[in-house]
Amino acid sequence: METHVVSPRGKEVIIGDNRPTVLIGERINPFGKGPIKEGMVTGNMEPIVKMALRQVEDGADILIISVAAFGVDENVILPKATAAIMEAVDVPLCLESRNPIALETALKLGCGKPIISSVTGEPELLDAILPLVRDYDTSLEIIASDASGIPNNAPKRLEVLSNIVERAKEFTIGSERLIADCIAESSAVNNTAAMLTTETMQMVKRVLGLNLVLGASNVSFGLPDRPVINAVFLSLAIDKGLNCAIVNAAKMKPYITATDLMLGRDPKARRYTAYYRKMKSAAAH
Repeated sequence: METHVVSPRGKEVIIGDNRPTVLIGERINPFGKGPIKEGMVTGNMEPIVKMALRQVEDGADILIISVAAFGVDENVILPKATAAIMEAVDVPLCLESRNPIALETALKLGCGKPIISSVTGEPELLDAILPLVRDYDTSLEIIASDASGIPNNAPKRLEVLSNIVERAKEFTIGSERLIADCIAESSAVNNTAAMLTTETMQMVKRVLGLNLVLGASNVSFGLPDRPVINAVFLSLAIDKGLNCAIVNAAKMKPYITATDLMLGRDPKARRYTAYYRKMKSAAAH
């Protein structure tokens, strides 16, 4: 199954099995302190544009735009940030919001075929977001969680995702436009969390055939030397069927390209060696 996402200028990224793992840049968000959060509060898009440019240079294939936070008017800032990023870079977008007004205002700008991220299984949320997915021809990240929270076993997570898939069909949204997040949780809290995630991924692939995405850094939350844990987890997850990862591209791209190479997704190592040459050239300058 292939999911096609397209930038406003027509650049296409294809998410699918036996293809290179797609990197979704995670760094345009209001979490923590710094110029990006401040820019979202004040409406200054300069630091946000700089981060967009940096992430693309670091190898991100798609960029998440997430602005929901205390003190940020999402109805204003999500479309404003989207417009600024669309002008600065030519990559597909992933609009992360549960606010249908903010989402539709951004989508009306002409975002190509982005991803909307993300929805859980609550009926009210699905009823608000699925019409936008249908009407604006977007893809949608769906999460294995509902009003009861995150299930603690793989069959229940599969059930939640299956219910969302069936609801999406009622809006004529096919499975090729859905990307499932089986949820990565901290291994500091639950030592079997990573195994639960990969077990769910394998079940979803087998039963639903969906493409898969993860916010991979969650697995290392609360632990030291997080990039090492993230890199190992990503390698395991890609082997189990992960198609795209929400990551800090600068830190994770080397490990992801190497994993794809080891799994036979990089004929004659062209992608890995091209990335190596690019990084070597950048370091020399």
